[in-house]
Amino acid sequence: MSSKGVTIKNLVKVFPGRGLHEKEMRAVDDVSLTIEPGEFITLLGPSGCGKTTTLRMIAGFERPTAGDIFLGDERINQMSPDKRDTAMVFQSYALFPNYNVWDNIAYGLKLKKLSGQEIQGKLEGILKLVGLTGLEKRAINQLSGGQQQRVALARALVMEPGVLLFDEPLSNLDAQLRVQMRTEIRKIQKKLGITAIYVTHDQSEAMSMSDRIVVMKNGRIIQAGSPKEVYYHPRDLFVASFLGTANFLKGEIRRREGDHIDVCLNGEIVPDVEYGGEGKPGDPCTLVIRPEACHIAEQGLIPVELTLSTFMGSYQYYEAKCGDDTVMVHENNPKNKKEYQAGENRYLNLDIADIYGL
Repeated sequence: MSSKGVTIKNLVKVFPGRGLHEKEMRAVDDVSLTIEPGEFITLLGPSGCGKTTTLRMIAGFERPTAGDIFLGDERINQMSPDKRDTAMVFQSYALFPNYNVWDNIAYGLKLKKLSGQEIQGKLEGILKLVGLTGLEKRAINQLSGGQQQRVALARALVMEPGVLLFDEPLSNLDAQLRVQMRTEIRKIQKKLGITAIYVTHDQSEAMSMSDRIVVMKNGRIIQAGSPKEVYYHPRDLFVASFLGTANFLKGEIRRREGDHIDVCLNGEIVPDVEYGGEGKPGDPCTLVIRPEACHIAEQGLIPVELTLSTFMGSYQYYEAKCGDDTVMVHENNPKNKKEYQAGENRYLNLDIADIYGL
């Protein structure tokens, strides 16, 4: 399977208004992105951010209003979907209900007029890869949701595309099956080395599957980077809030040295915080603090009042009043740790290295 890179340059998609009083909608607004061969990229963002429209333009289902799309070195703007070296796995699976598993997967190969022997060889390999061996003659309506998704994945993979496109393919599955399928998809993608572009609004999927996450909002790319980069060094509060759970505590810069600051937070100094803003001493700032970087203790940095204490299995969940702010705390692996109760006055300690200032 030969993977190809994708280059998007200044991509724009404007949908015209449908009536006299309906304004045109700029769904994708000057998006540029380079995806390397074999890379797994996730377009992540809320509904209406432009991620699916971008994917559909790469697939050929929508025509760009402006800008260019290259598959490898080939400009594909005007190319029909069937001529592009891509394959799409849809949210709805888009399987043929009157075909069995074998015929659904073989459909594209038959259109390419491959011989029966060639189809046999390709399907045996792909069925084994996606774990469907033995279900070849099963009707689609006799399959579970996860099995149907495997059929859709196999049908795309058997075409040996240069780029594999995913449009929220797991959204119809239950939570446990979603985790299982995202793991399987990532394993298969890495084994084949195929380029993958995946669209989702689920940050857990994005974090667990991606080489890079591209966070979008209002048709634009806000930040692109590895899951760790985007999680620990968000460009703004939108990215920080969309990717995982975060506390946002307002403080004042007391000292700045390069990209580190000392911050006054609720009357206490939080020292040596990594900082991505433009502020100077005396300016306000916001500290992005993940719940797992917070700890409740008998003694410590900032006095707080506990307002909630809940056992969540793998962690104890606390909410603590810190001035005017409520801080969420995930005390991981709580079994052998002291458990505090709502109403107690305790202290909040912070893992300074895990705090990021904006």
